[in-house]
Amino acid sequence: MSNAAKPSSATEKGVYHAPWEKAFDKVLTPFEEFIHRQTTGGLLLMATAIIALLFANGPLAYLYQQLQHLEIGLHIGSWSLEHSLHHWINDGLMALFFFVVGLELKREILVGELANPRMAALPIVAAIGGMVVPALIYFAFSPEGDAARGWGIPMATDIAFALGAIALLASRVPRSLITFLVALAIVDDLGAVMVIAVFYTEKLSMGWLMTSGIFFGLLMVLNVAGIRKITPYVIIAVFLWYAMLQSGVHATLAGILGAFSVPARPKYNPARFSEQVKESIAKFDASHVPGQSIMTNDKLRGIVHSLESGALQVQAPLQRLEHAWHLPVAYLVIPVFALFNAGIPLDFASIGDTLRHPVTLGVSMGLIAGKVLGISGFSWVALKLGIGRLPAGTRFNQIIGVSLLGGIGFTMSIFIAELGFIHQPQLLLMAKTGILFASLFAGITGFIWLFLAGSKD
Repeated sequence: MSNAAKPSSATEKGVYHAPWEKAFDKVLTPFEEFIHRQTTGGLLLMATAIIALLFANGPLAYLYQQLQHLEIGLHIGSWSLEHSLHHWINDGLMALFFFVVGLELKREILVGELANPRMAALPIVAAIGGMVVPALIYFAFSPEGDAARGWGIPMATDIAFALGAIALLASRVPRSLITFLVALAIVDDLGAVMVIAVFYTEKLSMGWLMTSGIFFGLLMVLNVAGIRKITPYVIIAVFLWYAMLQSGVHATLAGILGAFSVPARPKYNPARFSEQVKESIAKFDASHVPGQSIMTNDKLRGIVHSLESGALQVQAPLQRLEHAWHLPVAYLVIPVFALFNAGIPLDFASIGDTLRHPVTLGVSMGLIAGKVLGISGFSWVALKLGIGRLPAGTRFNQIIGVSLLGGIGFTMSIFIAELGFIHQPQLLLMAKTGILFASLFAGITGFIWLFLAGSKD
């Protein structure tokens, strides 16, 4: 018998492995899977940002600009909704990003690092410092005029980039330090969302705002009623997004509200699920006919479907949605956003003037110096006052390394810049330049710092 015809030992035991299948069989914990996806997403995001810069500064620059301003619309009778492709990405596609952020926030608050007040205290205080100090530094450079609207830009931390950098040092940093960074970035995201909702709303339509409230109320009614089917939430969330788009509050915040309405309690607890599995397995064994395919055994198929349903019911809808949407958001939504927003034209002849511009300085110094002073400074004070404690196995100099990585603003910083300088393209260019420069500097220095501060032991 040829090698190709020989059954593998796994096949002889009743298990078929397709080519390369074993490479994907490793079971990861939810946290490990989260870190893995953020790491890969961060590397993909970096590659997309470089591609965007090449587009904006190469022979395809004109086509790149034309594509951004391409008008796309929906028309049903007399009703129409038409925006540029850039607008659809920032207001529509990014709602999915905020939806996943909302799911992560809710999970962390309910059962994650933010659920334990003692453990949550330090990353919360650190995140507050990492938002307040950068904003103050920005104000020191641009205290008035149109430029002052950019104060929220250096407040944000890009969790994908930061985790991507720290995950490369997995052998030199304790896992608890990665958990600290996750908790800090989640709180940072919540702060950025609040800033967007309160300070980056140009004008309000109270009628549409009340309509948004009604749709959100309907979502919460579904939650209280114990509805765990996803479809009703999706339909109402789409209407919520449209109402918020018309209200003046940024439409992507519908993603946060939609996420907070998703049920976080499963139908079955683990003990009940275990009983159901045991009963089903007993029925499965009793119904199994040796040599007969499951495709011809209706009883076996029914039992398998019952097991499948139980496996879904023992997981909270929030848990299932976060798992389902994290990958498309990390690997598609954020890279597309970066492709259409990170492409800034670089004029090397005037790069010196650009880097000296108050907006560029405010953003870059806010992200670099502000994050270090804010995160590590507030953490030091919190530890001295007995508010919180260092993550297990970490040293304070590693917290300083995390604060350097916190200066990687990118996704959320660019998003806020687009809101703050929507009518000032020159200021937007300066802000994006500052974000790119600061994120590159923070990523490199943070990586080197943690590498030197870490230990292979």
